[in-house]
Amino acid sequence: MSVSTAASAQTVCAPLAVLGRDVTVPLVTGGEVTYAALDYAASAPALQRVWDDVAAYAPYYGSVHRGAGYLSQLSTDLFENARRTVAEFLDCRTGDQVVFTRSTTDSLNLLAGALPAGCEVFVFETEHHASLLPWKDARVTYLDAPRTPRQAVETLERALADRDPYGPALVCVTGASNVTGELWPVRELAAAAHAHGARIVLDAAQLAPHHPVSVRDLDVDWVAFSGHKLYAPFGSGVLAGRADWLREAEPYLAGGGASRRVTRRADGGVDVEWHDSAARHEAGSPNVIGAYSIASACKALTEAGFDALVARELHLIDTVRAGLAEVPEVRILSLFGDDAPRVGVISFVVEGWNSSHFAAALSAEYGIGVRDGLFCAHPLVRTLLGSDPGSQGECGAPEAAPGEKSLNAIRVSFGAGTPDEHVERFVTAVRELVRDGAKWRYRTEDGRCVPAV
Repeated sequence: MSVSTAASAQTVCAPLAVLGRDVTVPLVTGGEVTYAALDYAASAPALQRVWDDVAAYAPYYGSVHRGAGYLSQLSTDLFENARRTVAEFLDCRTGDQVVFTRSTTDSLNLLAGALPAGCEVFVFETEHHASLLPWKDARVTYLDAPRTPRQAVETLERALADRDPYGPALVCVTGASNVTGELWPVRELAAAAHAHGARIVLDAAQLAPHHPVSVRDLDVDWVAFSGHKLYAPFGSGVLAGRADWLREAEPYLAGGGASRRVTRRADGGVDVEWHDSAARHEAGSPNVIGAYSIASACKALTEAGFDALVARELHLIDTVRAGLAEVPEVRILSLFGDDAPRVGVISFVVEGWNSSHFAAALSAEYGIGVRDGLFCAHPLVRTLLGSDPGSQGECGAPEAAPGEKSLNAIRVSFGAGTPDEHVERFVTAVRELVRDGAKWRYRTEDGRCVPAV
């Protein structure tokens, strides 16, 4: 069944209510327009449901775990219930831990600090920097970008076959690319990892907002994701999975909450007994509102129904890809090809355009927010663009003035809160900019392309 057929076979739901859906922004050409937020892959707007839940709780805010008062007890229950809600959302196994963190990056750095001595890490060059960079204290094997899902599995199998079969090993892989939106063969990669005695952590930052994620079904050892991509406010994340490595590791942060008992020794020092629960890695006063907002988003997506949400997103993907295909100057970036299943993340380049210039014109002249740059996935984007691996580049920062060659790409991304009008306006804007050029002059200021005043 094709993507288009799959979308039409399902009931397509209305977009979910999100904050900012009625915000208007000024255009350099005059007037205002409703803002089209098409940068979900960076940060999705918060669901109205999440914001309402947080606002309802705010007057009852209290410290957790150590307070005897009513509000403290209420907040503790809310915090721990949020943990259970996330575990249910991810279909965790009995005994798995859910640790609340600041983000996917924070989660993977936490896991990196919990690796057993001598652990080998295997990671594809296609990963976001959050998955590519935290493993500085381990032996790391970076795997070349595969061109098919089958090749990804075969590449991993060959690499694992060459390792020491008796030492600990970890595979880190994305569920959906933050550059191409393509879905990775997570279940097959997990099977390959386990067949060679390795464990696997899934970076679900781009997957969890778009598709259900089952720890059991995918058979992954850990899952990491961020609240700000799951329609919750900034500053919250999750690492969920097997408890043993986390329980045996030194606490991610040392402090109150992580310690069960602290006593003075006769020699003047201190002895510490650390918790062996998730609290071991949650020292300090936790982000209760962040945890609660993630749980609220999990409930909202579950209640909306992923079948309907996926069907709607496939409809939006078809609209964007079909529209871009009608513009010969546009090249969509892809690893696995046009027929690969994907989420609502599409990156492309436009012949004759600096990517920053094009993104700036979309914003200033059409009120459309996209992203340009290397998307904190420098090796992958450079591979897709065929540029020199040693070329300089920054996440979201241009290196050329308007009209000059750009080493960057443009990314449009959307999700459960995106109305049809936003993607239709985007397609129209791309077509008009390529055909007619920008209506305004632009210049480079502090590394960004901006309208000239």
